[in-house]
Amino acid sequence: MVQRYRHDSLFDPREATIASVHNALYSGESCRNIVSSFLSRIEALDHGRINSIISLDPDSLSIASQQDALFASKNATIGPLFCVPVLLKDNLDTASLPTTSGSLALRDSRPSIDAAVVKALKDAGAIILGKTNLQELALEGISVSSLGGQTVNPYDTERTPGGSSGGSGASVAASFAVLSLGTDTINSVRNPASANSLFGLRPTRGLISRVGVVPNSHTQDAVGPIARCVEDLAIALSAIASSQPDMEDNSTALVPEGIRGTDYYTDLASGSLTGKRIGVLETFFDRTSTNETDPVNEAMDAMMARLQEAGAIVVPINDPSYNVISILASCETQIFELRQEVDKYLSRASLKGQHPASLEDLYSEGNSFLVLPQQYGFIKAVLKGSTDEKEYETTLSNIQELTGHLHATFAADHLDAIMYPQQKNLPVKIGAASQSGRNGILAGVTGFPSLALPAGFSPVTKTAPIGVPVGLELMGLPWTEAKLLQIAHEVQALTQIRKPPVWARQSIPFRNYDVVPSIMLKDGNRIPSAYPLGVLS
Repeated sequence: MVQRYRHDSLFDPREATIASVHNALYSGESCRNIVSSFLSRIEALDHGRINSIISLDPDSLSIASQQDALFASKNATIGPLFCVPVLLKDNLDTASLPTTSGSLALRDSRPSIDAAVVKALKDAGAIILGKTNLQELALEGISVSSLGGQTVNPYDTERTPGGSSGGSGASVAASFAVLSLGTDTINSVRNPASANSLFGLRPTRGLISRVGVVPNSHTQDAVGPIARCVEDLAIALSAIASSQPDMEDNSTALVPEGIRGTDYYTDLASGSLTGKRIGVLETFFDRTSTNETDPVNEAMDAMMARLQEAGAIVVPINDPSYNVISILASCETQIFELRQEVDKYLSRASLKGQHPASLEDLYSEGNSFLVLPQQYGFIKAVLKGSTDEKEYETTLSNIQELTGHLHATFAADHLDAIMYPQQKNLPVKIGAASQSGRNGILAGVTGFPSLALPAGFSPVTKTAPIGVPVGLELMGLPWTEAKLLQIAHEVQALTQIRKPPVWARQSIPFRNYDVVPSIMLKDGNRIPSAYPLGVLS
């Protein structure tokens, strides 16, 4: 038998994949050393540089040791994510850690049950390393919170990492884990994937259970994986897609016969770009020439040319119905659903620890939290919002009409997918009022699946030594994740765009931990003065 335990590690966590983790295991490396390699990087590089981690799971090393014992035994069943280190956005429940949603008011909120998607990860063998920072309560895309501070884009020290799952994106870009999970109400998985040269999937509504996730909108919320390659995205999706309807999330009952249980990895390489009809939403571009928009437009134009060279058929779509501003104004449901959904979450018997009893209590005087100035009006409206309002019925009707129109667009042009830039401009700089220019709302409200993938980089600057990532989205018809992943796999092979951040390429000395290191949240956190920490007035 191969000697499995060493005092040091030969495993290289930089740009590690599921395959490289498993190759290391079969070559004699221990799971505990693999986990320790990632913990070494987090402890050495995260706080004071990109600030992506809120907490580390104290059980990760002991679970790794258990997996080593299992792997050494005969006839052991090894799951598809066995010993794969994963980070979670800190609005996903884990029984081993608080779930804070980035809020100081929720610092001591302790779930006693794992979220359904976290249980699925563990059942597949994944090891949860910890929780990542996010935009507080997932209500914007800058990824700054009262508990976790400001997460920094690992490619440009002056820019945000997108959001709201910014910590999940930045941590994977920096090789602090093999993959991560985020949540997506409007843009929040795809935007940090785009901003960090990663692959991120928002699945069809219902494909992944949302039970045990701090909610924003029952209509729009989704959970999705973020990874450095399409292969890992496909394996992760196969593991976390709902295997049966979840009684606590009725959207999971929508999964058609034949979709449930799909292995998205098996046929990943069987696709081809030849003859694929890709629609391009021209209304989702900002063709005004600026330093922030030009890199996006140039990357997208170059991508369209490459797709055509590879045999794809690019179909321009100039339909004024696809206007981000008007869709946000007429179809967005958070203002009606958020308060009721959060109140329901906070009142669960399984939620232990000290925490506010309602959203109104969370925002009451005495609780320190961070609200961007332009969000004060939105929060006040949310605290009064209700699904009993007549305007809510109108909003749902608008969504139904838009959904039907989108189906008609796919049918009329015989499209396999629709393409557009995830963000019309580069990720905004730290201190900006909002993450402007994002295009994720169309998938957010209709529930269609959408996959973000690298499209290019901006020119090099003093603070961005290889440029700032540019990402595109591929949207498909409901339940066509397999096709989207196949197209993305072909694009990945064709373009090979992804590059790791320069500083993240450095080798970190391996530490053989006895216990998981602690994270001091206020050590090195950055909360820009533009974002006042206080109470709602």
